[in-house]
Amino acid sequence: MSFDIALSGINAVNAQLDTISNNIANSGTYGFKSSRVNFSSTYAGTQSTGAEVGSLTQSIDAGGSVLTTGRDMDASIQGRGFFVSRDTAGNMLYSRVGIFSNDKDGYIVDSVGRRVQGFAAIPNSTTLGAMGDLKVPTGQIAASASTQMKYTGNLSFDWTAPAVAVFDPAEPRSFNGSMVSVVYDSLGAQHSVTQYFVKTGTNQVTVHYTSDGAAVAATNVLNFDTNGQLTTPAAPVAVGLPTPTGAAAFAVTMDYAGTTQFAGEATTSANSTNGYASGTLIGVQVTDDGQVMAKYSNGQKQSVGTVALATFPDEGSLVAVSDTSWTTSNASGTPLYFAPGTGMAGTLTSGAIEQSNVDITAELVGLMSAQRNYQANAKVISTENQMVQALMQAV
Repeated sequence: MSFDIALSGINAVNAQLDTISNNIANSGTYGFKSSRVNFSSTYAGTQSTGAEVGSLTQSIDAGGSVLTTGRDMDASIQGRGFFVSRDTAGNMLYSRVGIFSNDKDGYIVDSVGRRVQGFAAIPNSTTLGAMGDLKVPTGQIAASASTQMKYTGNLSFDWTAPAVAVFDPAEPRSFNGSMVSVVYDSLGAQHSVTQYFVKTGTNQVTVHYTSDGAAVAATNVLNFDTNGQLTTPAAPVAVGLPTPTGAAAFAVTMDYAGTTQFAGEATTSANSTNGYASGTLIGVQVTDDGQVMAKYSNGQKQSVGTVALATFPDEGSLVAVSDTSWTTSNASGTPLYFAPGTGMAGTLTSGAIEQSNVDITAELVGLMSAQRNYQANAKVISTENQMVQALMQAV
């Protein structure tokens, strides 16, 4: 019986050594979670029969340190949750390794080529769409015609009526100041819209416009009160612009809210328009809130979806598989999917990767303990063997 008991101890220690060596081997593996062997005593009735591996504990809840990479498609999880990916067989796999890229077909894939799962973006909405493969459109982003212009500034009260009474954009003496803005037509072509400010009354400034140097029929009259605050127009007003060749007719609304008429220098604090030219995809970025942002050559960014994080009722019961991933088991429970930072899911840090949570010092101490246990069990077998030999010689 002593042989069997000591042999069970050696087998148990062998399993412990396997776990420790696996931990040490993966001390530099991104997203790896260390494990610990738990021994249990065994009995046959009331007779002790030795030891066995009772369970294996995974330290999934212990986070590894964060390595800053600065790479747009890297992300680490702070707190609970796993990135979700789907392999070619359709199996869902869960990982803490946030190393992503977009493949030749535009799909967002993980470091081993599996398609990353997330919630589709719904245009003009913050609501999450259906969960599935995240994909970035590979073609050009369409142009968007300008529809709004915003101007805010101080049109000096010290201005006097221009020396030339009839406005003429070619005659600087017929206006007090000007400002150029860039707008885009439906084809994405740029056009210059110039505003000319003319002092036409004590508390009044008239605005004339040109588009690409051509006069625009519309004008706006800005009226101010005795405190220099704009009174009219109280809301944005439309200004029709000439229709560019081949493009759709378009007009922009002019918003002068916040413009003042104080004495002193004329200043501009805001001069902006919406709209943009078409652009080609130049990069993809994962943000701290989990959005996958497509970046285009025209400076625009568009969200194509949000990375999903999975949580489980019992994360310690997940089954570890290759590529630093896990699969579900009956004990782990059904996964729950959330956007980062919502529900039970942790937050993301973009441009960073979670490192292994292996404590090398603790593993080396465990290695020495396992060695002593192994030697002690081997000594029992050696001693029992000597006793049997002595008995056989005495017979």
